[in-house]
Amino acid sequence: MNLHEYQAKQLLAKYGIKTPRGAVATEPKQAAEIFTQLKLSRAVVKAQVHSGGRGKAGGIKIANSPDEASKAADELIGKILITHQSGPAGKPTHKVLIEETLPIEKELYVSIVIDRKQNCPVLMASAEGGMEIEELAAKSPEKIIKFHLHPYLGLQPYQARELVYALDICKFQNKCSADIFKSGVSLFLGLSKLFIENDCSLAEINPLIISQPGLIALDGKINLDDRGLFRHKDLMEMRDISQEHPQEYEASKYDLSYIGLDGNIGCMVNGAGLAMGTMDLIKLHGGEPANFLDVGGGASKEQVANAFKLLISNKNVKAILVNIFGGIMKCDIIAEGITAAVKETGLNLPLVVRLEGTNVKIGKEILKKSGMNIVSADTMDEAAKNIVQLAKK
Repeated sequence: MNLHEYQAKQLLAKYGIKTPRGAVATEPKQAAEIFTQLKLSRAVVKAQVHSGGRGKAGGIKIANSPDEASKAADELIGKILITHQSGPAGKPTHKVLIEETLPIEKELYVSIVIDRKQNCPVLMASAEGGMEIEELAAKSPEKIIKFHLHPYLGLQPYQARELVYALDICKFQNKCSADIFKSGVSLFLGLSKLFIENDCSLAEINPLIISQPGLIALDGKINLDDRGLFRHKDLMEMRDISQEHPQEYEASKYDLSYIGLDGNIGCMVNGAGLAMGTMDLIKLHGGEPANFLDVGGGASKEQVANAFKLLISNKNVKAILVNIFGGIMKCDIIAEGITAAVKETGLNLPLVVRLEGTNVKIGKEILKKSGMNIVSADTMDEAAKNIVQLAKK
C-alpha cells in the first residue's frame, strides 16, 4: 500500500523528522485559506497522487499569493496527472499539498528498501539527491552509500554517525556544530525506526535538504508491505483506492495476487512461477497477457469464481486462459469454480483451460459435462497457442 506525500510526511514527523510547514486542500478556496493561515509569502502547490515525476508532468506549481494558490489548486484538483511512472491512464488528483518554500543549500538522498539478496533492509544515501537520482545510480553507483540493517534492530548509532561523516553534511554549514551533527544522526535513526515499526517496503526522502532550519525532508515517499497491514489499523485508514488499479483493489478483498497489464488475454494460474511461465508462453506465441493473477495453492471454489469474475471485469480482455497444476489445489475444485463463474456471468469470451495434477480426470469431466464452450488443452504450449489464436478473432 502506498501513501500520499502528505501522509508520508505526517509519519516522518511522528519520528522526529522535520518537514516543511503545510496543509492539504481539497478545493481551491481552501488552498487560499491555508496560504493565509500559514502566513506564507511563497508556496508550492503539489498534486497528491501515487506517482513520481509530478514536477515534469505539471503537477507542482509555485504560488506567490492566496489567489495564485487558489488558481494552482483549481488547475490540479480533478485533473488526471500522467507522469512517466503513472502509465498512460494517469492518476486522479483529489487533493493538493500547500507548503512553504525553503532556501536550499544542498540536496541529499536517503532511502531504505528491502535487499532481497541479503534478506534484510538496506539504507542507501547520496550527497547528490534530487530528481536525477535514478540517473546517478545508473552512471555513478559508487556515489551511493549503503548500510545493511539488522531486520529487527535497524540502523545502529555508530552507522548513523558514519553516514553523517560520509555525506559531509557538516561542510555545508559555516561550521560543524553539534546541533547539525546530532540532527543528522537523529534523522537517520528515526527513518530506520519508522521503516521497521511500520512494516515498510520503502521509506524515501528525496530530496533531503540542508537549509537554514537544518535538515528537512522536502519530499517523502513511503510504501507499506500489505502483509503487515493487519498490525497497523491506523495506516490502513490512509488507503486511497482511487489511486489503485480497480482489479488489483478488488483482488485484495479475496486474498488474490493480481497485477494489471496492458494486453488482452486474461490469465488465471496457481503459483507465481507458473504464472510467469504462462505469460512468457503467451508472448512467445505473439499474444499479450492482460494480467498476472495467482490464485494460490489452496484457493477455494469461491476464490476461483471471484478470480474469474475479476478477469471478466477488465474490458480489454478478449479471451481467458486458465492454467492450473493441481497439488494442494485440486483440479475438480478449479473446474467447479470455473463452471459456477461462467454460469453466473454468462461468459461469451473464448476460454481455454489446461488442468494437470490432483483429480485432473475428475476436473476435465466436470468441464466436459458442463456443456459450456470451453477449449481443453493438455500442455502449456498448446494452451498458449490456442488462446493467442482465439484472442485474435
